[in-house]
Amino acid sequence: MAPPPDLGGLAARLVAALPQTQCTRCGYPDCAAYAQAIANAETDINRCPPGGAEGIERLAAITGQAIRTLHPDVGSEEPRSLAVIDEDWCIGCTLCLAACPTDAIVGANKFMHTVVAEHCTGCALCVPVCPVDCIAMTNVSGSATGWAAWSDGQATHAQARYEARQSRLAQERETGNPSAPAATERSKKSVVAAALARARAQRAP
Repeated sequence: MAPPPDLGGLAARLVAALPQTQCTRCGYPDCAAYAQAIANAETDINRCPPGGAEGIERLAAITGQAIRTLHPDVGSEEPRSLAVIDEDWCIGCTLCLAACPTDAIVGANKFMHTVVAEHCTGCALCVPVCPVDCIAMTNVSGSATGWAAWSDGQATHAQARYEARQSRLAQERETGNPSAPAATERSKKSVVAAALARARAQRAP
């Protein structure tokens, strides 16, 4: 994925109003792409579940569009969640590291991983890639949802980490020295197969 574009004008104002979770639930690869699509009149302002109703109001105020309810295709407004890894089951496959948009997961190949809470946006992109289902999303905001469970400061922090990650990945592609496994099905399958084999060997009597 290329680094986020240098947005200007309307798109820049729109992206500043988004929560920067980079969850892709809107149907776009990141918050910047969604903001640009709104600015280009290519999509609606009601496709960001992390922003919820207040987020739609923010985007409506910027665009002059009518306030509407969250689009049913993108899910519902929910409390903020935090990814938690069951370290007893983690096999060190590194697939979650590659999936996390803010580098909130730390670990190394063949070693257990853990989540740095302050960097996690609750995007849940790490959950489906885990081959042993050792990642769970836990509610950390109680009954508060949308922007009531998030803050402008957290959004700014998440955006900075996402952009730093994108810059790092772009540099690694240029130098041909990626820090994560190659994103091919064959590579993923081989990594998981090896990790599962190690796990079975460790658990064998």
